Amino acid sequence: MEFGVCLPYMERDYGRTEILDWCHAVDSGPFASLSCGERITGYTLEMRSLLAAAAAVTSRVRIMPSLYVLPMHSAVWAAKEVATLDVLSDGRVTLTVGVGGRESDYRAVGASFARRHARMDEQIAEMRRIWSGESPFEGADEVGPRPIQSGGPPILAGATGPKAIRRAAEWAQGIYAFSMGGHADEIARTLEMADAAWQKAGRDERPRRVAGFWYSLADDAETCLKTYVHAYLAVFGNDAARSVAKTMTRFDDAAIAESIEAIRSLDCDELILVPASAQITEVERLVPLVS
Repeated sequence: MEFGVCLPYMERDYGRTEILDWCHAVDSGPFASLSCGERITGYTLEMRSLLAAAAAVTSRVRIMPSLYVLPMHSAVWAAKEVATLDVLSDGRVTLTVGVGGRESDYRAVGASFARRHARMDEQIAEMRRIWSGESPFEGADEVGPRPIQSGGPPILAGATGPKAIRRAAEWAQGIYAFSMGGHADEIARTLEMADAAWQKAGRDERPRRVAGFWYSLADDAETCLKTYVHAYLAVFGNDAARSVAKTMTRFDDAAIAESIEAIRSLDCDELILVPASAQITEVERLVPLVS
């Protein structure tokens, strides 16, 4: 099982120096990928800009938008952005897409929250047409650049429910199964649904199996993790956010190692670890647990 690290794009104390330190630490460590999520509302760094910088200052790890909330965007524009990122990284992009769950983000950018699952299906097909060199409409020029990876970067689906996973089985190369608390049984259920959906869709290959969870190995790890989770979920109500935050336990070596081994036993291809602070110790102290 490979390991990836998500950049702490929600943190206020995360500027140029910290970003460079994190990118270099991940690229020089025992990690396979470097990722970043997408949010609009709330104090967050913009995903595409951050990953473009990461692509330029790293040379080895894969660059993974995880996840790109595709229905908030134009498919043609997204295709151009992702292809450019693939060029910047010399073909190291793996794209994770999803519909997200924050209506406020859609509203903030003037995008419709309706039909988002169906729109994403259509967008994936359009992006692949753009990557192949087709014009966006009759008489138009090709939209460049072409991705370095033939046919475009591999696409994972950040989906959890059975309907969304069934749709993803028609176009994705794999699934990104996330458990907030690092519980292997939650990830197992998503992977089982994906295996069944891929088989029903007549796919010969097994879906790439990527998992993820929140953790902290900061100096004040428990506080960091619970504060982070509360802030992340506060948009859904303080009571719900507080309730989930109290259940977070992946804030020491033993608990994190337990989750890693349990998820490894599921025959996952990769595990993305999502830190709760911008302290560089989040990466440094993770190294012996994944080496």
